Amino acid sequence: MTIRTGELRKMQVSVDDAHLVQYHLPLGDELIHMNELIGQSITLTSSGEIRCINCAKKTKKSFNQGYCYRCLITLAQCDSCIIKPEKCHYHEGTCREPEWGEKYCLSEHFVYLANTGTLKIGITRHVSDLVSSRWMDQGATQALIFLKVKDRLTSGLVETLCKAHIGDRTNWRTMLKGVPEDQDLLSMKNTLLENIAAPLAELQQNQGTDAVSFVDSVPVDIHYPVIQYPEKVKSINLDKTPAFSGQLLGIKGQYLLLDEDRVINLRKYAGYQASLNIN
Repeated sequence: MTIRTGELRKMQVSVDDAHLVQYHLPLGDELIHMNELIGQSITLTSSGEIRCINCAKKTKKSFNQGYCYRCLITLAQCDSCIIKPEKCHYHEGTCREPEWGEKYCLSEHFVYLANTGTLKIGITRHVSDLVSSRWMDQGATQALIFLKVKDRLTSGLVETLCKAHIGDRTNWRTMLKGVPEDQDLLSMKNTLLENIAAPLAELQQNQGTDAVSFVDSVPVDIHYPVIQYPEKVKSINLDKTPAFSGQLLGIKGQYLLLDEDRVINLRKYAGYQASLNIN
């Protein structure tokens, strides 16, 4: 039996040459390659102690996937405009942390289509080898970048135009129930661009011609290390069930898939002090 102990964080993701997602779980000072544990029995136990992933102070309750309440209401990365980028207010001089906003919000963003069980629109800052960690965190099996914008506010305005035709949410239960049918993302992109052509042109006129540019890319396929998907998803709540054991049957998004149709979103419990036993 191998036991690792430390503070949980969201799993780090990357893809190999076959675009199979590789998962590494930070637990204290260790980085555990979770793909190697698939098929094995594991036990995860929470000690009950929670520390804010920003200030490291103890907190009785975790907010926004790992923050204490004080950090929730003071950090720019926890502001409501992170969820709704069209409400970015840096240009109004009211950003909670202007330096943080300059680094993260005034940089280029990309608008994409993704297949997470249903078609969705989204935005991302980072794309490495045409693959974004955001797609992997969302459990997307296909994704396609089609627009590049100058900053976060503009990305939100473009996303709002697209949301009139395509949703922006992932149904996590649908995402976890299997591999969805392939979608013709190129055709859907063309249809979407036709539908938003007029308001997008108006937005470019208001924001500047260089505010939005078209990206000519091909759809990316993404695969996940899963040997069996759940038929009926049963979510484990670490606050109510501080210890659980089972066979690890796969990983998708930020979820561990276990036997008996159980799943747990590890990202939700960032900052929790825990131990992982590998039986």
